[in-house]
Formats: sequence, structure tokens, C-alpha cells
Amino acid sequence: MRRLFLASVLATAPLVAQAPSDFTGPSPWPEIRRERITRLLPQAMREANVDAWVTFLRENANDPLALHVGGENAGSPAAVVFVRNGDRVRSVMISGFGEAIALRELGLHDSVVVYDRNSSTALMDAVASRLRASGARRIAINSGGSENVTDGLSHTQRIALERALGSEWTARLVPSEELVELWLQVKLPAEVAIMQRAAALTAQLEAEAYATVVPGVTKDSDVARFLKRRMRELGVEDGWSPAQNPSVNSGPDRGHSHASDRVIQHGDFIQTDFGIKVWDVWVTDIQRFAYVLRPGESAVPAEDLRRWEHARAGSRAAFAAMRPGVTGAQVDSAQRVVMNRAGSASVPWGTGHSVGYWAHDAGPNLNRRETRALREGMTFAFDGFYAWALPGGSTTWGEGTKTLSPEEMVVITATGAEWLVPPQDSLILIRPRR
Repeated sequence: MRRLFLASVLATAPLVAQAPSDFTGPSPWPEIRRERITRLLPQAMREANVDAWVTFLRENANDPLALHVGGENAGSPAAVVFVRNGDRVRSVMISGFGEAIALRELGLHDSVVVYDRNSSTALMDAVASRLRASGARRIAINSGGSENVTDGLSHTQRIALERALGSEWTARLVPSEELVELWLQVKLPAEVAIMQRAAALTAQLEAEAYATVVPGVTKDSDVARFLKRRMRELGVEDGWSPAQNPSVNSGPDRGHSHASDRVIQHGDFIQTDFGIKVWDVWVTDIQRFAYVLRPGESAVPAEDLRRWEHARAGSRAAFAAMRPGVTGAQVDSAQRVVMNRAGSASVPWGTGHSVGYWAHDAGPNLNRRETRALREGMTFAFDGFYAWALPGGSTTWGEGTKTLSPEEMVVITATGAEWLVPPQDSLILIRPRR
């Protein structure tokens, strides 16, 4: 049943003329964004008990959600006001004159109106007028909450909005965190198909990078540079901060960090944590592990193989636990039971996180504190863990520890989880060079 889901996703997704690894053609985002606003936003606003939502846009220091509401090219300060009317949402973009023609041609919003830039309060006055006319009881703004992407409203903007609204209407303002999470955490089938292609390319590039390793010569940073070059050749971008993507590490644990100049040696495990961004929208987050055979070895030594198998078993336990209605804490617990039973040292990470528009996306995490439930259409990156102390090290993470943490990507279906790309079952073996 699970395999049928991705088959149906691909069948309903827009046909892609390029090769699966080619993301250089026209972006499907404009149509997908329009469908997300039409299909998913009304339900999210209803579930969050929100009647209106306003997002302010500006040049150079834009709101993190600008791309999702059609304001990524803001020049003059602007705002988008969404108003829920039953099962439909109507939207208006209030912009400066310089952007109005392009915004109308974009066709994303029901209307685009121009405010008078000769007045310093014109934009806020126009927003306040629209909100009052809507009769909204609860108005979401991107301020407050724990999600960084839903806290884009500046202090200055908030003061100006409250001044324009007055005390009675200011009392109706609520953080947009719940609304935005409900809206962004579920991906459309066409998006899942794109993420599947991007995940396949990510895993392919990691395998290519490992094929370049010469033990005793190649440095972790060389592997990282190879991946950077391949990204440029393919026209894809970094899945997160370029300085730390990819994170390649053949030595003791370093956490989220840049690749060092450590020379890869026989007997090393190599960890590559890597993600790409395609069409400037969707990102991946996958880890692949390799083992460097010593001269005379034809297979991974028994103890090292046991460590790998425990990490893989934790990953499979998390995968088996994922289905609609299960909380992130329950998934994390399933993985930790396996990890603890295997005698792993503790790690500071949760089992996984939402992934999609950012490597750490809006939506539930898979950790021991997460009470939110998984839903069909959510996408996750998650690990299985096995950690131990290296000779002379400590079992306290980061103090001479080594952790195996194969990281995979899945989509949640009606019956469980579905891999976006085949998971890593075996270590990639790097053989001695003569």
C-alpha cells in the first residue's frame, strides 16, 4: 500500500520534461503556491481559528514567509491581507506603485491596490481599514511564538500597526505560529514528487563524493569541495548555511560544523550531512556514511559493523512508528528504545524534524517533548543513532565520541511512512588505493 502512494503522487504531479536530476527548467512554484493558498490556507485558518492574516513585506530585510505569500520581490514596503470567508480565502496585496503591475500579472491575489507613498502612515492605514472592514475577530500577525519563520514582523512595524488599528482592534491580534505551521507542514503531491527527485540527487552526489576518496590523501574539506562543485554544475543551491553544507567528518563528533582539513585514514567512518535546495524553494537533508577499509580488510570489522547495524535498526524503528496520529515524542521514543538497548552513548539530538522549505521546517519535530501529531502529507528527515567513546575519549557527546546517524527522508501517508529515496542499508566501502 505504501508504494502506491508515491506512484499516485507522480501520476498527479505536473509532467517534468527534464531528466530527474535537472532542476534548471521553469520553476513549478508559482502554480504550486497558488494551489497551496487556494486549497490549504482556508483549512489552516479555520483550524487555527483565525479570521484574517496579515504579512508585511520590505526590501533587504523581508519576512521569512515572503516567498509563500508572493512578496519575495518587495521593493517598497507592502502587505498581504488574507481574510477567511467560509471555505474560501480572499487576499489583497497592498503595495507601492512600482511593484503593482508585476504583482497583478502574477495573478496570485484577488486584488492588488496601491497606497499613497507620500504619507508615512498610508500602508498601515490601508491595512487597518481592510481589517476593520473584514470584521475579523482574530487577526494573525507574524510576531511571537517559538518558530523563527513566524516572527518576521519588526518591532517598528508592530508599533505602527497597533497605532493604526487602535486599542480595540489591537486586542484582536494573535501570533500566526499555529496558522503557519498548519499551512506549511503538509506538502502537496506535486511537492512530494519534487522532493523525491531532489532527495535522489542528494544521495547520488554523496555516493559520487565518496568515490573520490583516497585514504591518507583526501581531506574532509576535499569531499566538501567536490560536492560544492557538483552543486554549481547542476544549478542547485545549499540546503542550509553554505559554510556548513556539506558537513563532512571522518574524525570525532563535531556536530553542525564546516568540514575540517583532517586527512581521511584507513579505519575511519566518514559522515556526510548534506542538503540541496531546488528552484529556490524545496530542500533536502540526508546523511550517508562510509567506512574506509584497512589494507587486508575485505569487509567492515565485526564490532564496527555491529555499531552500524544498531544505528540502522534505530532508523527503521522510527520509520515503523511514523503514521498519522502518532506524536513526535512517540516516534523519538521508538528510536531511543533501540538505541538504549544497544548500549549507545547518549546524544543531544532528537530523532528528526520536519523538512521541506527549510532543512528545519515549520511543523512537528521528532523529539521527546513533541506532542503534535503527524499528518498525511508531512515530510520528515530523521536519524537512527549509535554513539560510543573513541580511545581516550568520553561517553559525553562531543568529548571524543563518534556517532553513526544515518539520516533519511520520508513522507507520511494514510497508512504510514514512505521513503523519499531508498534508505542506506549498508556502509559505503572505500578500499585502499595501490
